[in-house]
Amino acid sequence: MNDYLQVLLYAAMPALGNFFGGVLAEVFKVSEKTLSLALHTAAGIVLAVIGLELMPQALEAEQPFIPVLAFVAGSVFFVFLDQGVGYVQSRFGGESKKGMSAAIAIYIGVAIDLFSDGIMIGTGSTVAASLGLLLAIGQVPADIPEGFATIATFKSKGVKRGKRLLLSASFAIPIFLGATVGYWGVKDSKEVVKLSLLAFVAGILLTVSIEEMLTEAHDRPDSKWAAFALAGGFALFTLLAVYLEE
Repeated sequence: MNDYLQVLLYAAMPALGNFFGGVLAEVFKVSEKTLSLALHTAAGIVLAVIGLELMPQALEAEQPFIPVLAFVAGSVFFVFLDQGVGYVQSRFGGESKKGMSAAIAIYIGVAIDLFSDGIMIGTGSTVAASLGLLLAIGQVPADIPEGFATIATFKSKGVKRGKRLLLSASFAIPIFLGATVGYWGVKDSKEVVKLSLLAFVAGILLTVSIEEMLTEAHDRPDSKWAAFALAGGFALFTLLAVYLEE
């Protein structure tokens, strides 16, 4: 049980980073261009997580076509999930609420990203406590812009501050849940199951970053720094992955 509590402590680090990003969105006045830059940065980080961590590990399977199929399945899963969110918004929210679907989709995408962070931390901790700690530390700066972009998006949609803070705090749930799954469940699964799960999550995150985060960013006034923010987010996670693994 002590080892499990240690895993939860590790998982709390990126959860706090995400919450801190949400607090920043509350403290500072967020312009449309700033929100666009935050979304580009978050998307760049998510793409780096997919390209540098999730898929390289997934393709180490003896039968790599299985994780590849899981990757596609993850993307298809999110498409149907996104359509379901849009249907609920149009069916029960009315015309004035349709603009909320993008914000909700971003929230779901970030929650899934945090869930995958938890799985990585929980699973890594079963290999070595130091590995779990490094993964947790590496996710902290990655989750700050995600938390900022999510809460800033809800803020731009007119959601009240109390609800925004509650939404920001609720991000702790998926990462703790993911850490629990990774520690108690995934560690005893076959390797192909673990790797396919990583690929499934990667497929979801790829769709979220391209179809939701970047689409929402491009619906706002363009900034000459947008491409730099995207590349900067990717580079930031790349540097963390390189130096923390040494």
